[in-house]
Amino acid sequence: MMKLLIVDDERMIRQGLQAMIEREYPSQYSIALAGNGAEALELFRQEHRDIIITDIRMPVMDGIALLEHLSAEAAPGEDPAVIILSGYDDFEYAKSAIRYRAKDYLLKPIRRDELFSILEQIVQEKKERESGVHRLELETEGFRRELRSARLKGLLMPQKVQPSPEQQEELGRLEQPFTVGVLNYYYSDGARMKPEEVQGMAERLVGPLEQKFIEILTDWEGKLVLVGSGREGFLELSRQAGARELRGLLIGIGSKGRSPEEFQTCYKEACRALQYTFLSPQASFMDYTDIQADRLSFPSPDEELRKLLNMLGTDREKEIRNLLGVIFQIEHLPQLDLAYLESVGRSMNERVLDEVFRVHGEASVEVLKLYRTVGDLYNYRHFHDYYRALEHLLISINDYIIGIRTAHSEHADMEEALAYIEDHYSRPLNMAMVSNYVSLSYSYFSEAFKAYTGESFVVYLKKVRIRHAKKLLSENCIKLAEVSEAVGFENSKQFARVFKELEGISPGEFRMKQLERTPSRADNKEFY
Repeated sequence: MMKLLIVDDERMIRQGLQAMIEREYPSQYSIALAGNGAEALELFRQEHRDIIITDIRMPVMDGIALLEHLSAEAAPGEDPAVIILSGYDDFEYAKSAIRYRAKDYLLKPIRRDELFSILEQIVQEKKERESGVHRLELETEGFRRELRSARLKGLLMPQKVQPSPEQQEELGRLEQPFTVGVLNYYYSDGARMKPEEVQGMAERLVGPLEQKFIEILTDWEGKLVLVGSGREGFLELSRQAGARELRGLLIGIGSKGRSPEEFQTCYKEACRALQYTFLSPQASFMDYTDIQADRLSFPSPDEELRKLLNMLGTDREKEIRNLLGVIFQIEHLPQLDLAYLESVGRSMNERVLDEVFRVHGEASVEVLKLYRTVGDLYNYRHFHDYYRALEHLLISINDYIIGIRTAHSEHADMEEALAYIEDHYSRPLNMAMVSNYVSLSYSYFSEAFKAYTGESFVVYLKKVRIRHAKKLLSENCIKLAEVSEAVGFENSKQFARVFKELEGISPGEFRMKQLERTPSRADNKEFY
């Protein structure tokens, strides 16, 4: 069993690496943990370690100081294999790591396949060393390749950066002319494959990539970046993917680079070429030089966007669909300048979708989720996926606004009906009269009225009449028969029955209770 020491000042990283290694290689390593170089050195002094994985920047004692002590104190032939962990920009530290013969240099976040590959390499080399085979030069070259890749990756930023002296040195070593290509793979559901998986797929198609390309990199967005001596290697990849019907593999390449200074420009051209595969499901390989000529563009469709916004909520679904096709110039799609579609997509967000949600508020959760996804064309694998999602969203919004306006209209109708009842409760009144007054069908009015008030028309009218009757009984000295007639009942008997049904007592009992609160009127009995 090999003895391994993990050194990092972040506990989660130490424990995460330990769990990762133990799951992959059960019972193969005895693992100890340390929080800084000083702790690691003390553990090493107590017991020799075959492998040390250490961060560079740590409190108390950093990784380089630890390497210095290990180099001075380890017995001849017992130097541990050291793997350095750090960020991509610690190149000066990396030079020190090389001086103290570190085994390799891993960039955070750590990739499982890279870590396991290095560990397996160390084990194999230990076996070869024990058999008298020394491979120090190969070890140094492997580390050198990793360091070179890390430096070049620093030039693949979204914004252009000025190359450092070390990066300029690496660029100077590029074979010229060169071609930069960018690869992505999309699953059928739109999810994107990880770059190491894309590399594995590419190698299954054409063999080891290091034999066909100058550099193998990963950019900051997770795309696989290959540097070749020409476009042939990329074309072969595309042909093999097509033969295997791997339509999800998309490749974009830049124009030919003829000097180190063109590396970043060629990379950005490759990224733009890759974006042009967005225009068609059949486009899987795009060369930047092929997308520059004869691309169509049109003036911003401001008037059409205004019309589209006005149409939403007017039950013109067919017209909305047709206008959307005009806005995006669908008939010219294969020849369109991608910048036009990007501009229209932004205008659609700002002038239509944002305005709808500003005025009408958030719709259903499902519509809102779709709205957030549709906000970026490149959330989709191809344009037609985006277009279908946008069309579906607009129709959903159209239905939503229609529903809102219908609800507002019904609200106004019911308010008008209630006001009519309040003004005419004293007259003979029925639901047919009120529904006719607000110009709604009898059956529809019945359902809408109950939904709005929570009660049937008959019950609501009874309550209105009894409410006014209670006021008359409390404030006016008129006979019960007159109260009955004043609030719209046909006779006193019906009035008394409905009053007791709703209030639990008779009209006379109600008046008595009111008069008991006003003694000066208690003897006036002619009103009963």
